[in-house]
Amino acid sequence: MDFSDDQIHRYARHLVLPEIGEDGQARLLAAKVLVIGAGGLGSPLLLYLAAAGVGTLGVVDDDTVDLSNLQRQVLHDTSSVGTAKIESAAARLAEVNPEVKVVRDGARLTAGNALDLIRGYDLVADGSDNFPTRFLLNDACYLAGKTLVSAAIMRFDGQIATFKAHTRAADTPEAQPCYRCIFGDQPGDPKQSCADVGVIGALAGTMGSLQAVEVIKELLGIGESLSGKLLLYDALGATFRKIKTKADPACPLCGPQATIRTLDSAAYLEPVCAV
Repeated sequence: MDFSDDQIHRYARHLVLPEIGEDGQARLLAAKVLVIGAGGLGSPLLLYLAAAGVGTLGVVDDDTVDLSNLQRQVLHDTSSVGTAKIESAAARLAEVNPEVKVVRDGARLTAGNALDLIRGYDLVADGSDNFPTRFLLNDACYLAGKTLVSAAIMRFDGQIATFKAHTRAADTPEAQPCYRCIFGDQPGDPKQSCADVGVIGALAGTMGSLQAVEVIKELLGIGESLSGKLLLYDALGATFRKIKTKADPACPLCGPQATIRTLDSAAYLEPVCAV
């Protein structure tokens, strides 16, 4: 690929990295990533993916910017209050990198539209804030053969993992778990959210930035993947802990006796949203 003078200048710090270089940057420019949620996690994630030159960024969010969002959702500002998050996000990302194509979708993610939404992308990143969306995305990505990078935050704690059970090799059946393998069935009772118990705003920046790094690594095939691992961050203790995870042979999605073969064959609690 022939880079313009502006591109050579913009991506100079990538181009000098042996792990990226011209070939890697060209792959980023051709890549398509779908981000679910333009909120706390989606904000730094989208900003850094745009800055990195990921060519197409899909943004799915059906919410509008609220004043209470601004403590952590740095993609938006005070003038954006009342605006659809996908519109606010697109405007900000265009300022960061006008080369990046932003595909906006203000629909609520459901079992009826999830597969259609993710099909055209190379990778999916989950920045949602609820279990129904996380389980739905896990199932949809597995069925569609897409890698999923998922993070979550609450109070002073964060977690991140990469899921690509669809790439599982026959000789390493335990090495590539899906989200269900680790977390089991979708919780039947309402769980506390950040709105109930709070979250320190900067934590969203920490975990969303980690997501961006993991997305770039997966797109380029560099470094050690977080597939088969769960990375936990305790902000109060300033500690990271990496836990090895493995596939569950009884998993209803990716196990040998799987019962979830379509999104219609699994039950997802309402509301399924991405904020």
